[in-house]
Amino acid sequence: MRLAERLGRMDRRLFAAVAGARLPGLERVVPALSRAADNSLLWAGIAGALAVSGRRPLRRAATRGLLAVSLASPLVNLVGKQAFRRSRPSAEGLPLARLVKMPLSASFPSGHSASAAAFAAAVAMEAPRAVAVPVGLLAAGVCFSRVYTGVHYPGDVLAGAAVGVAAGAITLRLWPEAAEAGRARAAVTAPPVPLDPEGEGVVAVVDEGAGPGRGAGAAEAGTRTADVLRAALPRAEIREPGPGDDLGEVVRQAASRAKVLAVAGDDALVSRAAGQVARTATPLLVVPSGPPGDFARALGVLTADEAVAAYRSGDLVSVDVGEAAGRTFVDSASLGVYPEVLAGRERRRGRIGKWPALLWAMAEVLGRDDARPVDLVVDGVPRRAWLVFVGNCRYEVRGAAPTRRERLEDGLLDVRILTAADRLPRVRALISVLTGRFKLSRHYRQWQADTLRISSPSGRLRIACDGEVFTAAGEVRFTKRPRSLLVLRPVD
Repeated sequence: MRLAERLGRMDRRLFAAVAGARLPGLERVVPALSRAADNSLLWAGIAGALAVSGRRPLRRAATRGLLAVSLASPLVNLVGKQAFRRSRPSAEGLPLARLVKMPLSASFPSGHSASAAAFAAAVAMEAPRAVAVPVGLLAAGVCFSRVYTGVHYPGDVLAGAAVGVAAGAITLRLWPEAAEAGRARAAVTAPPVPLDPEGEGVVAVVDEGAGPGRGAGAAEAGTRTADVLRAALPRAEIREPGPGDDLGEVVRQAASRAKVLAVAGDDALVSRAAGQVARTATPLLVVPSGPPGDFARALGVLTADEAVAAYRSGDLVSVDVGEAAGRTFVDSASLGVYPEVLAGRERRRGRIGKWPALLWAMAEVLGRDDARPVDLVVDGVPRRAWLVFVGNCRYEVRGAAPTRRERLEDGLLDVRILTAADRLPRVRALISVLTGRFKLSRHYRQWQADTLRISSPSGRLRIACDGEVFTAAGEVRFTKRPRSLLVLRPVD
């Protein structure tokens, strides 16, 4: 007897044993659990609960879980079922036959099991055990329910679960783990400086409404960042700009009299401050006001309390900054559709997280009828591009919005360009963003340099530096200021 026949007979016998069993107390619970997982609604609901928890590991778990489900579901339903077309089991004589509706799709592999295993595997990569274990048990219950209710053979469930676990593992290629996306490991250490423990000489500019997530984090919990600084550093001068204040002028004045310049807000505010104190002896202290920005994460400063600890340690590092048309950037500058994508991302980031907001914004911008690639001349080469990304230092992750840097002082610009295709340009651009693997496309270019020249036939360029959008005339030079910024960060 061939191995396939033996496995088939074993599969059918096991199905008969499970689906024909009578388990008191589970006759109503198991079918209800199976129905709750229809169309992945169960996992979407759990992801929503994790996302609104306010805890970063749980928000990452929700995002990774939904990403894994979005990979597993089409693999099973559009590829697996169409390739194998296995018939469903016969429901005749089964105890729960009248409580469930037999699906019309093919039986192998199980889509419910694939989504359940994908979500549970992805959540386990990010969430603490107290969350990951219950989600894993719930996923196992959904897998069991597909056999117990008579709609799948055990082999269907095992195959679907295998696809789901594989989808969860694939998300690590598309989106790095939290540990990988954190602090840059290499930076040039500067001599420590003696600082007043109560904050004498510190001037802090706090823009509570401009932090990533728009009011998430400490402010949402009822603790304002300005109050944290006042309590920890009573001698510090705290400036909170009002609606009518010129933020750039407030930062300039603060930098002119600060022994340490502290800023709490978005990366655009950090960039303004960096532009004022770069190439000076004044250290910069980055204070997260809510979820930390990309530069704060690279420094390992995730909360306002950690920023205070960094100040008290006096541990200084020298890092690079980038410059474009006289504007300083600590993370990245971008052109093309990217400024609009960033604006759309920031509008939703606080509600659904950075990566879902990015994908939503990219689909929204590329879906408009007036969305067009831009004509540019890049280092003397004409290009028609959807987006241009210029990072301050080399980023380790491919994709539309890479966030992980190994170093903050390598003297390089990380240049990434997605050019327009001749056919289906929007679809190709969106797929490139969704997969995060630009290198698979011949329309993607990536290199490192210390300078970059970009101009437009129109004579004007719309540029976003760390999220702040402006228009520049003529040719724009992107350059580096190597090791020009002193920054305080926590001691290892």
